[in-house]
Order: sequence, then structure tokens, then C-alpha cells
Amino acid sequence: MIIKNAAIYTPQHSFAVGDLAIRNGRIAPPCRPEPGEKVVDATGLYALPGLVDIHFHGAVGHDFCDADEAGLQAIADFEASKGVLAICPATMTFPEEILGKIMDVAAAHKNERGADLVGINMEGPYISPKKVGAQNPLYVQSADPAMFRRLQARSGGLIKLVDVAPEEPGNLAFIRECGGEVRVSIAHTCTDYDTAKAAFAAGAHHMTHLYNAMPGITHRAPGPIIAALEDGATVELITDGVHIHPAMVRFTFRVFGDDHVVLIADSMEAAGLPDGQYSLGGQAVTVRGPRATLTEHPDTIAGSATCLYDCMRTAVREMGVPLESAVRAASENPARCIGIEADYGSLAEGRWGNVILADRDLNIRTVVRHGEPL
Repeated sequence: MIIKNAAIYTPQHSFAVGDLAIRNGRIAPPCRPEPGEKVVDATGLYALPGLVDIHFHGAVGHDFCDADEAGLQAIADFEASKGVLAICPATMTFPEEILGKIMDVAAAHKNERGADLVGINMEGPYISPKKVGAQNPLYVQSADPAMFRRLQARSGGLIKLVDVAPEEPGNLAFIRECGGEVRVSIAHTCTDYDTAKAAFAAGAHHMTHLYNAMPGITHRAPGPIIAALEDGATVELITDGVHIHPAMVRFTFRVFGDDHVVLIADSMEAAGLPDGQYSLGGQAVTVRGPRATLTEHPDTIAGSATCLYDCMRTAVREMGVPLESAVRAASENPARCIGIEADYGSLAEGRWGNVILADRDLNIRTVVRHGEPL
């Protein structure tokens, strides 16, 4: 197909009006339409790359940890409808027996429709028992290389991120041993600055939902956030309007740079559904408007109830983040973080023809997956 007259988000992270060709499902060099080829006039519309979410748990009543193929497909279909065309869903803190079943379902999944399953984010169980957030404290454990490798084998190599609290016993050794096999993220942690620096020196490169479930910044105890800044780590932000104040979002983009920020949804099964009672990691969750909290601990945020596209839109329209920066943080950066940038996250030639056509208010008009409009 040929998309004509769109404001195309270019690999140079700016917009240029022009035409976008998709042949055999991938972005092709500029060319003239062939007889019978679909031509879409996108005058007045943005052409954005399909988004890549590397940290979310579920949607439309399903959770990735349900280990259910029908549920996984329902999640993939929903995400694609929202312009999220590559997904790396997150596990919760569970024992190996449960995690293994999740890996089995992911390994067997066929990317025949909806968002492509491109990875798994192993958010638990190698976290701090003092910073569990909405995770289940019963299953927190020290990082175990042998366990990780067994799960990685069952997943068919899909685990792209492993979250670790580096201050817990044995966890720095895990980072040193496994940091070359998988991207390690500091998460759900009480770590101080020095231990975080040691973790980055050992092979960590990423920070999970920055500011949430970790020490903050003070002038005598700079903490893990400053360590991440100094060591060039990529950092996740949940821009749903609940998790982080808009001023902190703007601060993070300015200080870390829009090449190091990764927008995530961290959504749970309520995404796409009305307010009500839901579940996350086996714990009851109450959703009212954009806010999801543990029912028994209403001060504890339990993920979000939105999707990555809406988080990106909120960052632009309500938080003052430039559109070019927000798009990069929701597409190219997450793709690069998990090593899929040759196929996803950009409208450069050779990538999959995953395109969002949106109006100037960022309302989605059309989603194109592998060159086919949904």
C-alpha cells in the first residue's frame, strides 16, 4: 500500500510531509503505486510508527500471567487496536512452577494477528520484600541463574528483561553472571547509590518504572536514580497521569534525554474495561477512573488501567512533552532496549509496515499492521 501526504515521523525524529510505501509487509523505498495497489490519502494526518510496550500485564479482562492462549490473543488484539503493535508483557512475582506455565504459553503463541509478541519482561520474583508494591511478597526470592535459564529455555528465548533488586543477597552475582544473556533492570528496590552503581558496573542497563518502588533523590543520599543517570541507563516512565507528576515527567526527559526514556503502560487487566473490581498477581484491585489500587491497601497503586498509546498522548497533551520526544520514547527506544529495532519501532526502510495514522489531536484514525489496515 501507499500512504500519501502524511506528516511522517522520520528516523531523524522529526516530521516530514511525504509518502510512505509498504511492500511485502515492510517499509519500502519511495515508489509509485502499482496497478490495484491500495492508496490512502493521509493529508492532515500524522504517520507514526507502531508502538512497542515492554512493560504491561494485561487488558480487557485478561492477564499475561493467566497462561492462557485465548487471553493472550485477546490482549494482542486489543493492543493492536490501540496502535501498540509489538508487546513484551510482564510477569509478576510467582514461583517457578507458575512462571514456567506462562513461558510455555508464550513460546507456543503464533503471531498471526494483533500485536506481535516479541518478548517477555520478567518483573518478579527477584525483588526486594520491602518494595513489593502490588507484587505478592510470599514468592519473593533471591535471583537464581539456573532458574532463570530454565525459564528462558521454556520461553524459547523470549525473556528480554529481568528485574532485580541489587541489594538483596546474591543478586549482584546474578547480574554479573547473566547480564550478558538478558537485559537486567533495577526494580522494586531499596538500593542506595553505591549498590546501584555496582549493579550497573556488573551489567544492569535499565530502570523499571522510574521513581516508583525505589528510593527518591536527596542531596546526601542520591540513590539509584542518580546512579542510572550517571551510567547512561534507559528508564521507564508511566505517563498515565497517576503514577508521576507532569513536572517530574518533563524533568526526566530534559535530564535523561529523549533517547533514554521509555514510556510504558504498566497496565493490568482493567485496561479497555469500565471501573470495577479486578485482579493483579492474585491480589484484588479496585479501579476508579484512571487509578488502580490494591483493594485491601488503597494507597498502593496496582499498575494502570490505560494503554501505551493513551500514555503517550497524555504525555504530549497534558504534560508538555514534545510529540517528537514522546513518539521516540514509545516506539524506537523500547524496541532498542529489547533488541528488536531492526524490525520494530521505526518507519525506516526494512522495518515492518506498522503505522498509526492519527489526527492533529492524536486521535487514531487507522492502524496498519504489516501493511494491512486493521
